[in-house]
This record gives sequence, structure tokens and C-alpha cells, in this order.
Amino acid sequence: MKKKLATVLSLILLVSFVFSGCSGNKASSGNGSNDSNVIKIGVLEPMTGANAAGGALEVEGIKLANKLYPTVLGKKVELVIVDNKSDKVESASAASRLVENEKVSAIIGSWGSSLSMAAGDVVKNAQVPAVAATATNPLVTQGNDYYFRVCFIDPFQGKVMANYAYNKLKAKKVAIIQEVSNDYSVGLAKFFTDAFKELTGDENAIVAVSNYNTGDQDFTAQLTNIKAKNPDVIFAPGNFTESALIIKQARQLGIKAPFIGGDTWETPEFIDIGKEAVEGATFSTFFTSEKPITKESEKFLAEYKKEYGDKEPSAAAALGYDAYILILDAIKKAGSPDPVKIRDELAKTKDFPGAAGVITLDENRNAIKDAVIKEVKGGKFTYLNVVGAN
Repeated sequence: MKKKLATVLSLILLVSFVFSGCSGNKASSGNGSNDSNVIKIGVLEPMTGANAAGGALEVEGIKLANKLYPTVLGKKVELVIVDNKSDKVESASAASRLVENEKVSAIIGSWGSSLSMAAGDVVKNAQVPAVAATATNPLVTQGNDYYFRVCFIDPFQGKVMANYAYNKLKAKKVAIIQEVSNDYSVGLAKFFTDAFKELTGDENAIVAVSNYNTGDQDFTAQLTNIKAKNPDVIFAPGNFTESALIIKQARQLGIKAPFIGGDTWETPEFIDIGKEAVEGATFSTFFTSEKPITKESEKFLAEYKKEYGDKEPSAAAALGYDAYILILDAIKKAGSPDPVKIRDELAKTKDFPGAAGVITLDENRNAIKDAVIKEVKGGKFTYLNVVGAN
């Protein structure tokens, strides 16, 4: 009996050894795939959690670009989409999975500057380039030769909205309500504040600064404080869900001051949650279908309509599309899926025609782009004007 048991155990150990050896070989092969005819591009996005709607918009554009441009260097391009769950720790872990397990040649993402920044050290240490589509905080690329972006940055966006408040809305006093747990919100609020104080010449032009955390739903205390200050305008750069709730509750409290914000407002959920309360809300963004800028803009709009019908294409989708085609262009120029060679070609980007405009990257790997101002009108995002980067 003992002899039979020993034989069975030996066979189990042998089978276990064989299968573990096979899986180990698979994990360490090539560009994350046994197929040498595949080039992998990682997609790091919040598919669940507080930022899921934004991540979904970027993925829309990325998938459309992959459908239109499915190959490069004669090889199939495979998207590897990972969910960072709208969480900074998970974002770093997800980025690690992409570079270590999947062996991707480049990464697109993430919606949310904090989530991109959390992945920064991972891509830098692994020497795998990442291209953010809509992450606007300057710290995403600062000091990181492997992080790029195809959108403008917050110092410019903050100045655009400060100018809009001062020149268009004739504001002299502004209150700020910021998502203090969100690097994007805090950073944009600071750049707006600096620009608005300079425009007014008044160090006391910001009459109130109120904070809240991601996921909060009751803003009565913050809004009561702001109402007492009687501002001309309220600047509320934050996530689409909380921002819509803030505006809705402000109107319920009788606050009539105009609300202005940043690019994160441009999601269908902002209007779905805020409903008539967000009518007139104005924000800066990256793209508008009313003004196609390049031939690629026209192609994107036509193909988006085929794919998604009458749904209005968001700036996030257009920039997700641009991040993908820019990486493909770098792979072509590198003549290789080698991440370091791709990084070097991305750094040379100049006058690249994207769906959301022409892309030139500066020395800090940031795109020099115009801003678009939109407002909510009749339950839709409506184009107002373009503000030039120069």
C-alpha cells in the first residue's frame, strides 16, 4: 500500500513540475506573446470605480483606432486592456502586470492624472513608454522620460478658464470648491487661482476655497460657506459625478452664480446626474466635432458615426484615438516594437496630424494644443469657442 502511494505521489509531482515549467516558459516569451507576429499595446484605464465613465470614453477611441489601423510593421496590434479600478495602488499594480507579464511595447492611459502618476515609476523603471490621452497634471510627465501626453496641461487650462471668468463673465470674486483627494483637481485649482489673481491684481480675489473628497455626496457645508461669500463665479474642477452633484445642490440652496470647470466634466454622466441644474455650466476641453482640424479629424468623425451612430464623440475618445495612432507612428519610425526605440521616436513628435488636432511635443513631452470651451445647453455639450495655445 505504501509503495503504491509513493508511486502515485511521484506521478503527481512529475505532472505538476511539467505544467509549471510550461506556464513559466509562456510567461517569459517574446513581447508577451508566443506569436512573433503580434505587437502588444497596453491600455491602462479605470473601467470600474469613480472614474469608470472617463476610462470608457478613452477606450472607445482606442478601440476605434485599433479597428482602423490593426497592423504595424506587418504585424497584428493587440490591445491588452487592464482595469486600474480608479485606484492609485491598483494603477501601479496594473501597469506592472502590463510590463512584466504581458511584455507590452507601449501603454496608453490613464484617465485621471493621479492614476497616471501612480504608474509613473513603473513605466520609467521598466523603460516602457506610456502616452496619456487626457491626464493634464504637469507632474504626469515631469522628470519621467517615459511618460508622454497628447493633451494640453493644467497651467494652460487654468489660465484659459481664469480668462473666461474675468473677461467673459466679468467676475471679480471667485469661490473654488475642489476635490482635495484628486491631484488633478487641486493642481488645476491652483493654476486657476494664480492666473485669476494676476488678471484682477487682487490677492483677495478668491473669496473661498472649500474641499471635499472623492465619493462624497453631501456638499451642504461647503456650499453654505460659499453662498455666504457671494462670489461672482464658482470654479469647481473635479470628477464629473461629484461636480454634477455640487451644482445640483447649489441650485437647491439658491446659489445662482455661474459654475465653470475643467475637461473632466465632458461625460454623459455629468448631464445625466445634474440634469437641468447643470444648464449653463461651462468648461474647457480638448476637441469639438463642430471644428474638424485635420484630415484625421474628419476620418475619426466619420468612422465614429459608423461605429456609434448619433452619439456625440467626446474629446476623451478623440484623444484615446490619437494616443494609439501616435504610438503606431513611433513604431513605424523605429522599425521595431522595442520600447526604448519607440520612446525615442515619440520624443521627436512634431506636427503629427491627430483627430483632436496637430500634435507637437515639447521638451517635457507635453502636447502644445489649443483649448475648446463648451457649455451645457439644451441638455447637450455645445461648442462656444477655441482658445489658442500661443
